[in-house]
Amino acid sequence: MSKVCVVMGVGPGNGEAFVQRFCDEGFQVAMLARSEDYLKQLEQSVSGAHAFACDMMEPEQITAVLSSIESKLGPVSVMLYNAGGGVFKNVEEASLEDFEANWRLNVQGLVAATKAALPQLRQHDAASIIVTSASAATRGRANTAPFASAKAAQRSLAQSLARQLGPEKIHVANVIIDGVVDLPRTREWLVDKPDDFFVKPAAVADAVWNLSQQDPSAWTFELDIRPFGENW
Repeated sequence: MSKVCVVMGVGPGNGEAFVQRFCDEGFQVAMLARSEDYLKQLEQSVSGAHAFACDMMEPEQITAVLSSIESKLGPVSVMLYNAGGGVFKNVEEASLEDFEANWRLNVQGLVAATKAALPQLRQHDAASIIVTSASAATRGRANTAPFASAKAAQRSLAQSLARQLGPEKIHVANVIIDGVVDLPRTREWLVDKPDDFFVKPAAVADAVWNLSQQDPSAWTFELDIRPFGENW
């Protein structure tokens, strides 16, 4: 079978770096995001990348797209769940809708993606589900109430999946990124910061690739990544 990876939540930064890294390793990579125009541009520049428009807050779309990926590329063996935006407010400022939207993207989306991908992952001798997380999953700061609560729930879900699916040789891992990812918009916000302040997406992609290749005798469930100078 062809080597097929799906990256759920592709944009400038980590998502794009994941696509490039797995394509470089000979995978056919299905890229999921809401912006089809962006995906089509990336498809033209990265050999092995394939665009699939999908809103990760809509479970029916996720199910339909996973079916389409299998038909066009073959069964997925690596699923990277990289969708995970958030609302940064305290509990008084945030609305119930803010909390629900964070939960739908970070938790409901992962549930829907896992349910849709499992029949494909189980066709392989070994497979991986890797979730991109954040330090908010382990510490709830005052102004991160919707985001932190959703990320904490996502982390627990990933751990539950790891315990369930590990005996089937499906490696589930949670990657906590503790730092500011190097993006055009973060550079604009933090113009006074040096290059080594930022988390490099290509370096994150290397770490995720290595996770997907770990021997089953020495799997990592949780990997935290931060720049060497980060205060933690």
